[in-house]
Amino acid sequence: MSDSVKRILSHDCGAFWQFVKYGVIGVLSTIVQTAAFYFLASTALMCLNSDDFAVRFLSLPSAEVSDGVRAWRFGLATGIGFVISNIFCWVMNRAFVFKPGRHVWYVELAMFMAVSGFAMLLATVLSGVLISRFALMTTLAVLIEVFVSFVFNFLIRKFIIFKG
Repeated sequence: MSDSVKRILSHDCGAFWQFVKYGVIGVLSTIVQTAAFYFLASTALMCLNSDDFAVRFLSLPSAEVSDGVRAWRFGLATGIGFVISNIFCWVMNRAFVFKPGRHVWYVELAMFMAVSGFAMLLATVLSGVLISRFALMTTLAVLIEVFVSFVFNFLIRKFIIFKG
């Protein structure tokens, strides 16, 4: 591995590469959460309607349930996906993006999960309202959730949880 690649992968890579790595890990974490969400949404929790993009383009199974039930199941599937993806994200951010050590690891993990949980809760409540009140498509609600969470989490992780 070249010295420049080693430097980019290190914690001392500079702000630009830190943001790039954060974005890449964010994309990977989003893929993990989305995969977990759609696995649950199309199996155990069945919260995709027949007109959903994911049902039409990925041929996932759907269930016709009330918007209230769908919103509740959406929140549960999102919560489970959140736990799985955030453990992955914490490990990867610690290894490649931010310098650990501002707090002991278990406090850092607890803060990471709490902040992520707050961002996820905020985004999920917003998405749930958009689904139940305005019949927004589940997949569009997922996109809104991802955007709101990404911005909030980066700022808190960079300036409060990790050393930078």
